[in-house]
Amino acid sequence: MPTESPEETNCPVSATAELVGGKWTLLVIRDLGAGPQRFCELERSLAGISPRTLSLRLRALEDEGILVRRTRADGAPRVEYELTEKGLALLPLLEDMRRYGREWLCDESGARGRGPGRGAGPTAARRSVAVA
Repeated sequence: MPTESPEETNCPVSATAELVGGKWTLLVIRDLGAGPQRFCELERSLAGISPRTLSLRLRALEDEGILVRRTRADGAPRVEYELTEKGLALLPLLEDMRRYGREWLCDESGARGRGPGRGAGPTAARRSVAVA
Protein backbone atom coordinates (compact mmCIF):
# COMPACT_ATOMS: atom_id res chain seq x y z
CA MET A 1 0.00 0.00 0.00
CA PRO A 2 1.63 3.32 -1.04
CA THR A 3 2.02 5.99 1.58
CA GLU A 4 0.92 9.53 0.93
CA SER A 5 3.37 12.40 1.08
CA PRO A 6 2.88 15.12 3.75
CA GLU A 7 1.52 17.40 1.03
CA GLU A 8 -1.10 14.83 0.07
CA THR A 9 -2.26 14.17 3.64
CA ASN A 10 -2.30 17.83 4.63
CA CYS A 11 -1.05 16.79 8.08
CA PRO A 12 0.99 19.54 9.81
CA VAL A 13 2.84 17.07 12.04
CA SER A 14 3.85 14.93 9.08
CA ALA A 15 4.89 17.97 7.05
CA THR A 16 7.01 19.31 9.92
CA ALA A 17 8.61 15.91 10.52
CA GLU A 18 9.44 15.72 6.81
CA LEU A 19 11.05 19.18 6.99
CA VAL A 20 13.23 18.62 10.06
CA GLY A 21 13.50 14.83 10.21
CA GLY A 22 16.76 14.44 8.29
CA LYS A 23 19.86 13.45 10.22
CA TRP A 24 21.71 16.56 11.47
CA THR A 25 18.92 18.97 10.45
CA LEU A 26 17.64 19.77 13.94
CA LEU A 27 21.19 20.10 15.24
CA VAL A 28 22.02 22.64 12.51
CA ILE A 29 18.89 24.60 13.46
CA ARG A 30 19.83 24.32 17.15
CA ASP A 31 23.27 25.75 16.54
CA LEU A 32 21.97 28.57 14.35
CA GLY A 33 19.51 29.42 17.13
CA ALA A 34 22.47 30.98 18.95
CA GLY A 35 22.98 33.42 16.07
CA PRO A 36 24.66 33.62 12.66
CA GLN A 37 27.49 31.18 12.10
CA ARG A 38 30.06 30.42 9.44
CA PHE A 39 30.35 27.02 7.77
CA CYS A 40 33.51 26.13 9.69
CA GLU A 41 31.88 27.05 13.03
CA LEU A 42 28.93 24.77 12.29
CA GLU A 43 31.24 21.99 11.14
CA ARG A 44 33.24 22.27 14.37
CA SER A 45 30.17 22.25 16.63
CA LEU A 46 28.59 19.27 14.84
CA ALA A 47 31.31 16.73 15.53
CA GLY A 48 31.11 13.88 13.04
CA ILE A 49 29.24 15.64 10.24
CA SER A 50 30.98 15.56 6.87
CA PRO A 51 31.43 18.82 4.94
CA ARG A 52 29.30 17.39 2.14
CA THR A 53 26.43 16.50 4.48
CA LEU A 54 26.58 19.90 6.17
CA SER A 55 26.54 21.61 2.79
CA LEU A 56 23.52 19.55 1.69
CA ARG A 57 21.63 20.28 4.91
CA LEU A 58 22.35 24.00 4.69
CA ARG A 59 21.23 24.11 1.06
CA ALA A 60 18.02 22.19 1.82
CA LEU A 61 17.20 24.48 4.76
CA GLU A 62 17.88 27.52 2.59
CA ASP A 63 15.57 26.12 -0.12
CA GLU A 64 12.83 25.67 2.51
CA GLY A 65 13.25 29.24 3.78
CA ILE A 66 14.51 28.12 7.20
CA LEU A 67 17.83 29.96 6.89
CA VAL A 68 19.54 32.53 4.73
CA ARG A 69 23.08 32.50 3.43
CA ARG A 70 24.71 35.92 3.61
CA THR A 71 28.03 37.08 2.26
CA ARG A 72 29.56 39.65 4.58
CA ALA A 73 32.00 42.13 3.15
CA ASP A 74 33.45 43.66 6.32
CA GLY A 75 37.11 42.93 5.65
CA ALA A 76 37.63 39.66 3.83
CA PRO A 77 34.40 38.32 2.31
CA ARG A 78 32.87 35.55 4.39
CA VAL A 79 29.66 33.57 4.30
CA GLU A 80 27.38 33.28 7.30
CA TYR A 81 24.18 31.32 7.82
CA GLU A 82 21.30 32.71 9.85
CA LEU A 83 17.81 31.52 10.72
CA THR A 84 14.89 33.29 9.08
CA GLU A 85 11.63 34.04 10.89
CA LYS A 86 10.42 30.62 9.72
CA GLY A 87 13.56 29.02 11.18
CA LEU A 88 13.30 30.91 14.46
CA ALA A 89 9.73 29.60 14.81
CA LEU A 90 11.24 26.09 15.14
CA LEU A 91 13.25 26.98 18.27
CA PRO A 92 10.35 26.38 20.72
CA LEU A 93 10.02 22.89 19.22
CA LEU A 94 13.71 22.29 19.93
CA GLU A 95 13.28 23.59 23.49
CA ASP A 96 10.39 21.16 24.01
CA MET A 97 12.58 18.34 22.70
CA ARG A 98 15.39 19.41 25.05
CA ARG A 99 12.99 19.44 28.01
CA TYR A 100 11.59 16.02 27.02
CA GLY A 101 15.10 14.58 26.69
CA ARG A 102 16.11 15.86 30.10
CA GLU A 103 12.96 14.55 31.76
CA TRP A 104 12.53 11.20 30.02
CA LEU A 105 15.75 10.15 28.32
CA CYS A 106 18.70 11.38 30.40
CA ASP A 107 19.50 11.23 34.09
CA GLU A 108 21.19 14.06 35.99
CA SER A 109 24.62 13.07 34.67
CA GLY A 110 23.42 13.23 31.05
CA ALA A 111 23.48 9.44 30.63
CA ARG A 112 20.54 7.93 28.76
CA GLY A 113 17.84 6.45 30.97
CA ARG A 114 14.07 6.34 31.41
CA GLY A 115 13.11 9.60 33.05
CA PRO A 116 12.66 10.54 36.68
CA GLY A 117 13.40 7.51 38.82
CA ARG A 118 13.53 5.52 35.57
CA GLY A 119 9.90 4.53 36.18
CA ALA A 120 6.82 5.19 34.15
CA GLY A 121 6.65 8.84 35.19
CA PRO A 122 3.69 11.01 36.21
CA THR A 123 1.89 10.80 32.89
CA ALA A 124 1.73 7.02 32.54
CA ALA A 125 -2.05 7.18 32.88
CA ARG A 126 -2.19 9.49 29.85
CA ARG A 127 -0.39 7.20 27.41
CA SER A 128 -3.27 6.68 25.05
CA VAL A 129 -3.70 9.65 22.78
CA ALA A 130 -6.73 9.98 20.59
CA VAL A 131 -5.73 10.47 16.98
CA ALA A 132 -8.32 12.11 14.78
